[in-house]
Amino acid sequence: SYSSSSSSSSSNSSPVLSNMEAADEFTKYRSPLVSRYASKEMAFNFSDRKKFTTWRRLWIYLAKAEKSLGLPITDAQILEMESHADNIDFAMAAEEERKLRHDVMAHVHTFAHCCPTAAPIIHLGATSCYVGDNTDLIMLRDGFDILLPKLARVIDRLANFAEKYADLPTLGFTHYQPAQLTTVGKRACLWLQDLAMDMRNLQRARDDLRFRGVKGTTGTQASFLQLFQGEHEKVEQLDNMVTEMAGFKKAYLVTGQTYSRKVDIDCLSNLASLGATVHKICTDIRLLANLKEIEEPFEKEQIGSSAMPYKRNPMRAERCCSLARHLVALMADPLQTASVQWLERTLDDSANRRISLPESFLTADIILSTLQNITEGLVVYPKVIERHIRHELPFMATENIIMAMVKAGGNRQDCHEKIRVLSQEAAAVVKQEGGDNDLLARVQRDPYFAPILGQLDALLDPKTFIGRAPQQVTRFLSEEVRPLLEPYKAKMDVKIELEL
Repeated sequence: SYSSSSSSSSSNSSPVLSNMEAADEFTKYRSPLVSRYASKEMAFNFSDRKKFTTWRRLWIYLAKAEKSLGLPITDAQILEMESHADNIDFAMAAEEERKLRHDVMAHVHTFAHCCPTAAPIIHLGATSCYVGDNTDLIMLRDGFDILLPKLARVIDRLANFAEKYADLPTLGFTHYQPAQLTTVGKRACLWLQDLAMDMRNLQRARDDLRFRGVKGTTGTQASFLQLFQGEHEKVEQLDNMVTEMAGFKKAYLVTGQTYSRKVDIDCLSNLASLGATVHKICTDIRLLANLKEIEEPFEKEQIGSSAMPYKRNPMRAERCCSLARHLVALMADPLQTASVQWLERTLDDSANRRISLPESFLTADIILSTLQNITEGLVVYPKVIERHIRHELPFMATENIIMAMVKAGGNRQDCHEKIRVLSQEAAAVVKQEGGDNDLLARVQRDPYFAPILGQLDALLDPKTFIGRAPQQVTRFLSEEVRPLLEPYKAKMDVKIELEL
């Protein structure tokens, strides 16, 4: 779990449990996604309270729109529904569902019980998916609205980090073998580029969401056409009015009983892609932590290992990798669900979606909160980085030494052979004797290289090996990263403190 400087509204909080009820909670499985990790706002977004109060609001929207279009619904009925929109008797609803074996009708009956005047017009003309699917779409939209500012804050923290270390040389790696130098900031920009793609993908998926609207049992709107005695224009108006009241600009023009389950694929595939990005970033951090070049935040009283007191395990990055794998794996659910929907709908999507949709958003929420905490406190050890560079740079500088000798009048092939022999001797010291790379000392002792000895320090300056990395960082942050964050400026100051 985590805490932040932003506060949640009181309506999001859970009721206080008695000691007996609290003890009973520990005798049942509780998803760690909620009990241990998730933010209050994301846990609330997929809560029963959010779900069933949204159902009631959808019934109110429907009644209001039907009344405005001429159906015999009174102001008193709507006022009665509005006054009971939030006070749900969950025990009654559970008992009704046990009897009826139908969750929507159980809540229709529960709502009707406290709204006897409005009872005849609750759910008028609608099918179960009117509340079920439309509520899912609202939750998906609101879920993206929770994730996007968190992703923006991660990008902002990493951008600051990249800017700070834009010109700090470090070993680049290919195949996890030392390669040409890069900079700490340039490497962070590789992470940022993937996160920026995720930001655009999540925003597009959010903006592409439409409302199911009022479409009836098989999507033909037949029940509403009957209510309005064949007036097609009024049915279209009804659909548009309810869509607008729910905060959507558009509804899907055609549906079966449900909205297309490819919508779920679109949403969850982008979350899974974000999971892949976070896994790669946090794996890089774990590798760099092993080299002692970069570490995630480590608190004063934090214990790295129960057996080895000296250890500083990258547990937050490891948590992100662990949860990111779950997020990626969840992608299989909507793909298979969409592929097996029969004709206008089949109910074998329901139980799966109750799990896969919330878990994807809850998991994405957790890894972004954790990654924000990591990026707010990344520690860099320049002296360790410098030592690693010194260990490898003589090998990387051989081409520069050859070019300098040629300029001083030497023969390239002769110089290449000299360097080859000395490099192999130095490599043997490193690999077979466990010593330091002494290639530079060997070059300095060899009379052949006397013409360029005065240039060696300049030839081995790490900053001459980083190319345009600092300039690339500056341009990338200016042109691609900072503009992406503009819409979220007001939400940028929230900090994350992990509790577990």
